[in-house]
Parts: sequence; structure tokens; C-alpha cells
Amino acid sequence: MTKITSQDVRKVAKLARLEISESDVELFTSQLEKILGYVAQLEQVDTSGIEPTTRAVEVVNVVREDDVYTAKIREDLLDQAPQREGSFFRVPKILSD
Repeated sequence: MTKITSQDVRKVAKLARLEISESDVELFTSQLEKILGYVAQLEQVDTSGIEPTTRAVEVVNVVREDDVYTAKIREDLLDQAPQREGSFFRVPKILSD
């Protein structure tokens, strides 16, 4: 495994346009080394008999059948409008000719 250097951390910070202090460079270098060490441990785990998943816990979406019905509230809704013109809402003109 390649060792993460402080130059690597500075380069990534520059690419990400992050300003980090020298004390943070050393801290992040140490932390990244530990993270990569853990990833290296995970790479040793035999997963050949395990099916790929997208989640650790399976999520089931509860769905219902779509019921199509005709709502008879059109007139009630139109009656609530400040202005109405026949079967339409009347709104103020916003564009000029």
C-alpha cells in the first residue's frame, strides 16, 4: 500500500480549493493513512459467495393500487377563486402586447 504524504494532502486540498493549516495537513495525513489501512483490511475479506447489494438493510416500498375516480369538486374549486370566467380562473394580465 502506498503511503499518503503531506504533499498528497496539500495537492488534494489545492484541487478541492480548500485552505488548510499545516497542523491540519499532518492531522489529515495521519487520518487518511488510517482510513486506507482499514480499506486494505476490508479488501482481504472473501466476498465471493455474497450477492451484491445497494443497502445494508433491505428497504421495501409500500405501494397501493391506483384507484381512478372522477372528483366532483371542480365547481367548488372554481368558486373559491377571487375571479372566475366560466370554467376557468381569471388572473391579472402579466405580459404586454
